[in-house]
Formats: sequence, C-alpha cells, structure tokens
Amino acid sequence: MSIDDFEDMKTDQAFTKKSLYGRANEMTYGGALSFLRRKYTKDLKGVDIAVSGIPYDAATSFRPGARFGPKAIREASVQLAELLAFPDGIDPFKTLAVSDYGDCELDYGFHGNIVSEIENHAKTILDAGVEMLTFGGDHFVTYPLLRAHAEKYGPIALVHFDAHTDTWPDEDGRLDHGTMFSRAINENLIDTEHSIQIGIRTHNSNTKGVKILDAPWVHENGVKEVIAKIIETVKDRPAYLTFDIDGLDPAYAPGTGTPVAGGLTSAQALGIIRGLESINFIGADVVEVAPAYDHADITAIVAATIAHDYLVIRAKQKRNQEN
Repeated sequence: MSIDDFEDMKTDQAFTKKSLYGRANEMTYGGALSFLRRKYTKDLKGVDIAVSGIPYDAATSFRPGARFGPKAIREASVQLAELLAFPDGIDPFKTLAVSDYGDCELDYGFHGNIVSEIENHAKTILDAGVEMLTFGGDHFVTYPLLRAHAEKYGPIALVHFDAHTDTWPDEDGRLDHGTMFSRAINENLIDTEHSIQIGIRTHNSNTKGVKILDAPWVHENGVKEVIAKIIETVKDRPAYLTFDIDGLDPAYAPGTGTPVAGGLTSAQALGIIRGLESINFIGADVVEVAPAYDHADITAIVAATIAHDYLVIRAKQKRNQEN
C-alpha cells in the first residue's frame, strides 16, 4: 500500500496530503497534528512558507515551559484549519504553499550550541528560498533567527509586539530573553530607524532608539492609529514580525512565562495584524506560549490565530503580486 491509496482520505492530512495547496475538513478532535493540517515534510521544493518550531526555554527569566509552545500552537490550530479565513472568507492555501517543517533539533545539554543550532536550522530553510514562520520557545530564539535573516536581507525592520522591550543591558555569551535585542542591535541585525514595538508596559530607559507604542497609547488611540504608525515607521523596508504572546493582557493570554497586566486584547492584536498588508514582511515568529499556565487553551488559540492571520496577509500579498 502506498501514499496514493490514501489520497482521498480526510484524516491525518499532515501525512496523507500530497499537495502543498488546498484544504479539506478533518476531525478537529483527531488526526495527526501539524499547523493548520499542512503537509508535514522536510522537502522544501515548491514551498512558499515553512512553519517550524523551536522548543527552547532555558533563557527565560521567570516561569519555564515555552518549550511546549510549538506543540500547543499546532494543536490549537485545528478549527482554523477547517474554516475559511475571517473576516474575508478567503482560503490562503489557494495561493500560498505552506508546509510544516517540524521542529529545530536542539541538544538541551549543550547550551553553548543553541544559537548556532537555531541559526543553521533557519539557514537551511532560507537558503532554499523559503520564508519562515516560527513558533517558540522563549523570545531568545528570535536572536539567532534574526542572524540568519539579516545575513540574507541586511538589517531588518522589526515589528515587535511585547510587554517588554527586551533591550536590557547584554553580556557576551548571555542567553537571556530580555537582552537579545540589545545584542541584535549592536550586531546591526535590526534597522532601528524603521523598527517599532507595540504593547510595551514595563519600564526600560535603554530603548536603543526603537519607536515604542506602549500599551496605554494603544488603548487610548486605537487599532487604526497603531496600524498607521507601524506603516509610517517601517515604510518599505524588509520587515520581520515577532509576537511575544505576553504582549497580550494575561486575561487573554495567561499561558506565558512573564505575564504583565494592562496589555492588549486579542481583538486589538488581531485587528492590527490584519491591517499590515502593505508591510514588506520577510518572516515572522510567535513566541513565549507556555501551555502549563494556560486555561482552556486560550493562549495557544490566540497564538495560532495570530500565525494564521499572518499567513492570510502573506497570501493576499502574493495574490496581488501575481495579478
């Protein structure tokens, strides 16, 4: 019996599906898990965007557990996989070829190798001409991802959702999810003039020149003004979206390692993401989902929705380019 014998089946599509395009309904409560039921493969031929996970959380400063984030986000994507995208009712997979590449292999016993292991994982995908959508893991994983992306694109405009700036003073060799953007800026991986941070609500005087729309500003000015400020700041620069789930208020995302009160609502965050179709995105990640602290999977569900909506805007962008 070969894979062809299963082509018409609507279960375990992660493994039985042959095409990178299209979708079919599958039991939301069963079947092999991949993100949005996409084909699970290491073959990057013909892929537009490869989803992968980085199950690493040893750089966290408070509650551990984000290493289980990629698995939780995949599981939380099952309902999104069966429905057309809200609010437009489009199927992003008519246009966009998306695969689930699986997780970056890491050796927990050799922390000194973490940066190179993640960076090499990213380079394998990027060198194949494929874009990355990555699930953390704690936020430190974005640093080696930026190293790989900056090697290809040069200094990158960062669109950063977070409760924290992550630009506290850094030390050489430090693995810390609160200092890695200081290191990235010092290494000229980030184009600070065209970068922006949204949802910040912890004090840090060392902002490194990055524009900040803190959480009170977002609440006072609203989604449309945030979108306008992001577009105005980033302009046409190659941009990388990094979404730390603690950018949301703990009421909407309790399942994270460093929750801070006063954050964005899930509706605000999704409204902002959906309004960024004009941004020249070259990659994205969603990080810091720690399911052990979650309730009814609400953190994983909003994380999966953020990632799903990113794919929707990338599909719209591809469609517009082709027309």
